[in-house]
Amino acid sequence: MKRDMDLFRTLLLRVEEQPVNGPFTTIEIPGHSEDEVRYHAQLAEDAGFVEADFMMDGFIVMRLTYAGHEFLDAAREDKLWNKAKETLIHNAGTLTVEALKTALSLLMQQAARGMIS
Repeated sequence: MKRDMDLFRTLLLRVEEQPVNGPFTTIEIPGHSEDEVRYHAQLAEDAGFVEADFMMDGFIVMRLTYAGHEFLDAAREDKLWNKAKETLIHNAGTLTVEALKTALSLLMQQAARGMIS
């Protein structure tokens, strides 16, 4: 299965919406199968962005980690997210979590200086 960074970001946004102490349910994202969402939840756990539990018949994501909050805060704004993706695809031809973190950080610095409106 291919990694979809937009789905990855949407998953983190959905996890952030959950109540802190549950109840935790399988996250559903319109337009994506349960297998796709599960796979991306596993990737998010691998990256250290979420704590999750994967069972034979489903999965739950309990919370964002500190690293997950940091990434999501950088990726939250649609304009910065799209610009980071566009820049990386144009210059590097691919998207990775590490490259997105770097690009988003640089774009946030530019936005803070008023260089991006």
